[in-house]
Amino acid sequence: MEMTLDPQVQWVLDVAKEKGLPELNELSADEAKAVYEERAKTLSLKDIDIGKSIDVAIPGPHGDIPARIYQPIGMEGALPVLIYYHGGGWVIGSPDTHDGLCRMIANDGPFVVISVDYRMGPEHRFPAAVDDAYAALNWTVDNIADFGGDTEKIAVGGDSAGGNLSAVVCLVAREEGSYMPRFQWLIYPATDMRMNAPSHNAYGEGYFLTKPLMQWFRGHYLNDDADQLDWRASPLLAESLKDLPPALIQTAGYDPLQDEGKAYAERLNEEGGAASYTHYSGMIHGFINLGGAIDEAKTCIKEGVEALRKAFA
Repeated sequence: MEMTLDPQVQWVLDVAKEKGLPELNELSADEAKAVYEERAKTLSLKDIDIGKSIDVAIPGPHGDIPARIYQPIGMEGALPVLIYYHGGGWVIGSPDTHDGLCRMIANDGPFVVISVDYRMGPEHRFPAAVDDAYAALNWTVDNIADFGGDTEKIAVGGDSAGGNLSAVVCLVAREEGSYMPRFQWLIYPATDMRMNAPSHNAYGEGYFLTKPLMQWFRGHYLNDDADQLDWRASPLLAESLKDLPPALIQTAGYDPLQDEGKAYAERLNEEGGAASYTHYSGMIHGFINLGGAIDEAKTCIKEGVEALRKAFA
């Protein structure tokens, strides 16, 4: 079956081209952070009401970690919880760039969603993001009941770098023998920092997430090449993927990361886990956060919410 780029995706790519937007990897990290904050808001889901959003500070090993807790409209009783880690290559992005997405997930669940503003490169290099992501899980277990969350029903999820952190947090929890999330929702996750799968070459140009941009992200996040082989950076390279929570892994057709997302799903299943895998063939990397322009984003969110509901039932 031949793949074709979704027309709405094509439109987004065309507009970016017409505007002559600079490539993020041509900017300094600070400039890229600022530019992405603006860009993310133009095409993301907008004007989504929420019951309440509460900003909190989570104590972590490197200092406080800002986080935003979303309570859905018409909230009653204790609700299941999704800890959300935003995408952005461990360098850019924030709870603000993924605000509409988290609101939609909270309302559709209904769930309590906590969006974590973990430390990022180049100021805070690997494994600071992992340390923060894991600290956020443990804090949620201890404190989310105060915000109407059900501590028996906590899942992790995220897109891209956030999908990577969600997978890694489950591995850390297994190693530490601590609270294990009920489910992992991995949206086009990065799972192998060597970035050498065939899809990296096939789709490394022309679809937003380019090869130079991935190398730029990696260069700002990792300390050196040896870090690429650490399972806390590359969960696909973990010795074992046994005893991990069920997962939904979603990939996109014109995305360099698709092979490593699929490989992670396959390994989870081979090693006794339960991973469902969905491939959105006409999409590009980052599409779930382009719900203001791309309808398929809502389909992808809906699928994730359904999978979470099922896992929490």
